[in-house]
Amino acid sequence: MQIIDEQKIAIYYQALLDRNQNFVGIFYVGVKTTDVFCIATCRARKPKFENVIFYTSFKAALANGYRPCKICKPTENANEAPPQVAKAIKMVKNNPKTKISDDQLRTEKISPVVLRRWFNEHYGMTFHTYQRMYRINIAFQELKNGKQTTRTAYETGYESLSGFGYTYKKLLGKSPQNSGEQVIILVNRFTTPLGPMFVCATEEGICLLEFVERDILEKEFAELQKLLKATIIVGENAPIQQVKKEIGEYFKGKRKIFEVALHTPGTHFQNSVWAHLLTIPFGQKTTYQNIAQQIEKPKAIRAVGAANGRNRISIIIPCHRVIGTDGKLRGYGGGIERKQWLLNHEEQHNL
Repeated sequence: MQIIDEQKIAIYYQALLDRNQNFVGIFYVGVKTTDVFCIATCRARKPKFENVIFYTSFKAALANGYRPCKICKPTENANEAPPQVAKAIKMVKNNPKTKISDDQLRTEKISPVVLRRWFNEHYGMTFHTYQRMYRINIAFQELKNGKQTTRTAYETGYESLSGFGYTYKKLLGKSPQNSGEQVIILVNRFTTPLGPMFVCATEEGICLLEFVERDILEKEFAELQKLLKATIIVGENAPIQQVKKEIGEYFKGKRKIFEVALHTPGTHFQNSVWAHLLTIPFGQKTTYQNIAQQIEKPKAIRAVGAANGRNRISIIIPCHRVIGTDGKLRGYGGGIERKQWLLNHEEQHNL
């Protein structure tokens, strides 16, 4: 939405001149003379007042034809974890078996209150729940590889077997002794030039890649757990690390084909549509009608559209490359603005 309140515009413009950190993510400013949009802390030369226009979201800026500034990277940095949060996350990753207390956080000049608010907003959980999931994931992997329960419990920071067993069962649904064949889904968050995304993966591969504000995300999480008879917990594995690398290369224009393994539970028809989507070349487009014909279901155009909409792995399974027979863009889970941006990005890097 464009901001039209004159008092707000004056405050925001001053914040832009001052590079005020407190306004990062509060507004996005489009610069009419360059067609780029920025966040408050951008280091680029400041535009004149008459050449700026303010928006409440980066999607609104994209929809009005502005592209992200290469200096301040507004869609990434506006959603990036603030320094305190990034430091706490690094502590968890560097010490995955250690329980980090509030006192330890304060010693590192990290506010437990700031952490709690950020994790509740971006993950729907507290920081302590986040790190507890990391520890349980480590325990799960070790038990699966044959390590003794007692040793695993104490090495992951639990003072008693009962406490470890209670937490393990609460998060994974089974006791440590009965989880050998259990499937778990790991979820992680990372930022991209089009905003933050959630990625989910099993040991087989990526099973979800979505922008975090998608309306049906919670429904997709629930559906995945039901289809795979699995539990979602925070963590990271090889497929997640690989997809972060490959998506980063895609946005830099250095990757046209993805190599990461995929895990796509669904109906036979859905998988036939998703498999066809994977054959659409980088920088090209097709229609729902063409897909229906290619999979030998010429009358199933609506069903193809529905399967397209149920795709849980955006960008990699490129449903954004599917348009209407009239050449117009149709619905996209990440928003029409993102769909147009992705098509423009691929066209630019397909020359």
